[in-house]
Amino acid sequence: MWLQIRMYLLSVILFGILYAIVAAVASYLGIDSFIFYGIFAIALMFIQYMIGPKLVEFSMRVKYVSEKEAPELHKMVAELAEKAEIKKPRVAISEMRMPNAFAFGRWKSDGRICVTRGILDLMSPDELKAVLGHEMSHIKHRDMIFITMLSVIPMICWFISRGALFSSNREKGSAAVLIGIVAFVLYFVTNLLVLYASRIREYYADKGSVELGSKPSTMASSLYKLVYGNAKANREEIKQTQGYKAFFVNDPSRALSDFHDLKALDKDMSGTIDKDELAGIRNAKVRISTADKLMEIMSTHPNMFKRIKHLSTLQ
Repeated sequence: MWLQIRMYLLSVILFGILYAIVAAVASYLGIDSFIFYGIFAIALMFIQYMIGPKLVEFSMRVKYVSEKEAPELHKMVAELAEKAEIKKPRVAISEMRMPNAFAFGRWKSDGRICVTRGILDLMSPDELKAVLGHEMSHIKHRDMIFITMLSVIPMICWFISRGALFSSNREKGSAAVLIGIVAFVLYFVTNLLVLYASRIREYYADKGSVELGSKPSTMASSLYKLVYGNAKANREEIKQTQGYKAFFVNDPSRALSDFHDLKALDKDMSGTIDKDELAGIRNAKVRISTADKLMEIMSTHPNMFKRIKHLSTLQ
């Protein structure tokens, strides 16, 4: 419930910021200017929203598979969709070696779930199902629509800032410059808030996986293995993910440091995190360096140790 409340509060704050800057623009620059930039930003969002799945399919090398080609994968997705009470998403496999799974689509009934060859080779059936439950929860919670809606707010702030700072209206030049500077600052702030929303939705999806039947320790083991698998990737592979890290279950660029933080949890060095190991960190104090805190603020994903500690509270 607290995760939902934070998401709602964040939405109110972001749209409140948008309302404030729109009111300022309407007052000082004239309503015509806002209409132009507002319509332009919304049009860009709509185009991005409609062609987004095709861009994802191309960049992530998505190949849809039939039940005959991947019967076990289809069976897992079908069972989870039934539990989530949503239409079964389309199922796909990417030949990428980096372990990952992601959900995408335009709306709930257009949901698609893709797994990489790397994750199929790395995880046990229960661990894979936990990750699929995480992705199914993204679809159930309408995360894709939510983030798309929020992402348009920094976009609008950016266009208003550019329009105001380069305004040819000399009579209201000083006011335009002031609004432009404020809009630019709000562009930066709202971008950080959208990243924060992205991190909240990861906690929310982890919880959703547990609600769909996975054990918290199984979800924790899945995250641990994803971190391990991505930590082994070479620099070139990780560099190629920079433009679409939001489509990873964990942040690939932080995988190596995350693995160093998490391997201490695996007391018996089994490569998994069992129920007792997870319970052991429930009351542990999370100590994160200043550098890691700054990295988390600028990331689409939460700090992995904090994320697994959150799972420990769900046992």
